[in-house]
Amino acid sequence: MTGAESTVAAPVPLLNAANLLTGARLVLVPVFAATVVASGMTHAGWRTVACLIFVVASATDLVDGWIARRFQLVTSLGKVADPIADKALTGAALVLLSWYDRLPWWVTVVILARELGITALRFWVIRHGVIAASRGGKIKTALQILAITWYLWPMPDALAPVGPWIMGAAVVVTVVTGFDYIVQALRLRRPTR
Repeated sequence: MTGAESTVAAPVPLLNAANLLTGARLVLVPVFAATVVASGMTHAGWRTVACLIFVVASATDLVDGWIARRFQLVTSLGKVADPIADKALTGAALVLLSWYDRLPWWVTVVILARELGITALRFWVIRHGVIAASRGGKIKTALQILAITWYLWPMPDALAPVGPWIMGAAVVVTVVTGFDYIVQALRLRRPTR
């Protein structure tokens, strides 16, 4: 054969390591919720278990994304399931923390409204382009995970007041990055001349 040979990329299997980790995160959501309910947010042992499950489930988000990019295992299923798993885990944690009066409901409503709104925006512009996670979005995620972890872990009384400050920072970054994503979405939807 002369000239440049064309290479055809093999299709990415749906059952791959990245998608399995995303699936595991989805499975861990009800397990996590059950441990929070078992703790009643008063039993230190169950709170510790709930916190560890939350941290492990959150870590799978970092790992599955890295695996998908590193080994070219990105699939349409993963693109949809990954954010759903993230929102389910974070949403369950926030709702349960508010349910047990550890977190004001307005915080949960603001964060969930932003998360669901941005997810809807991403689907709204998907034919025009992808709104990639920004550095601010990654900071937002890290702050939310840290704040939720702080609330879940049975902290000594001296350290417990730090949680609301972390959550406050998470709320500010969540709202600011939400506006940034709205601007990106409007730019993508703007008709080209």
